[in-house]
Amino acid sequence: MRLALGLRSPHLPPNGCVATIGNFDGVHLGHRAVIDRLATQGRERNLPVCVVLFEPQPREFFDPGNAPPRLMRLREKVDRLSELPVDYTLILRFNRALASMAPGDFIQNILIHALGVRHLVVGDDFRFGRRREGDFNLLRQAGLRAGFEVADTASVLIDGERISSTLIREALLGGDLARAARLLSKPYEICGRVIHGQKRGRLMGFPTANLLMQRKNTPIQGVFAVTMRGLSERPLAGVANVGIRPTMAGDETVLLETHLLDFNRDIYGKRVEVEFHHKLRDERRFNDIPELRAQIEKDIKAARAYFAGHPNHPSPEP
Repeated sequence: MRLALGLRSPHLPPNGCVATIGNFDGVHLGHRAVIDRLATQGRERNLPVCVVLFEPQPREFFDPGNAPPRLMRLREKVDRLSELPVDYTLILRFNRALASMAPGDFIQNILIHALGVRHLVVGDDFRFGRRREGDFNLLRQAGLRAGFEVADTASVLIDGERISSTLIREALLGGDLARAARLLSKPYEICGRVIHGQKRGRLMGFPTANLLMQRKNTPIQGVFAVTMRGLSERPLAGVANVGIRPTMAGDETVLLETHLLDFNRDIYGKRVEVEFHHKLRDERRFNDIPELRAQIEKDIKAARAYFAGHPNHPSPEP
């Protein structure tokens, strides 16, 4: 997959494409269905598939204080798209200039001139351009004049509900990781490089692999039974805390801290993927370090019990 950063990138499709536009947060089953449909159109026309993303996402630009927590960072999103039948991903910086662009200019400059779109798939509620004046009908009319087709994204249902990033966030915030995994087609995961922390876990006898979340809010908080990929042939089981260290007053850094069971190696700088399987408890504040240590021991015991009862996951010896 070729990654194009902006309209001046040399990595734009040179001879037209079939395309879709969206946030693609989570790259869930609904997104995958859209891309599969688009790939079929691409094969019929002998054209590459292009996904167009905005960074930041429009809601984050217009209303940063109330934007929903992302399921994925941009890097994670691009990695997932690269696993699908996507030939190009175009990332457009969403700034004041793009937000104020007239809908006709958006169509002419981006869809026609830069991409040479021949078939476009977007949601029927897609809005674009200055004051969100552009809509699905305007795209269809423009397509009739310019010679490209416009189709809407068909809903994908599970248990009678339309799969969406909002539905997945609700499942994660409610601690229903099994439901989130069904909607995503795999367990929810967070990727990143292991960074140096303050070694507090190690001093208590529970060393942690720390990932900086690089986001202001998260769709998942608490303590979880997890597995970590990227360190060995098989995923490693562990206990992870996502939050702001409520016991450590004054520390507002959002971290993912994972204690791997029966594992003790130097892994700083390693890129890993942490998959969330089961919520053990909510985050809470502890009165002192001994109380926190006692709770961590309970969390480890609970995680071992969970993995022992789920043979499809690693099951460390007690």
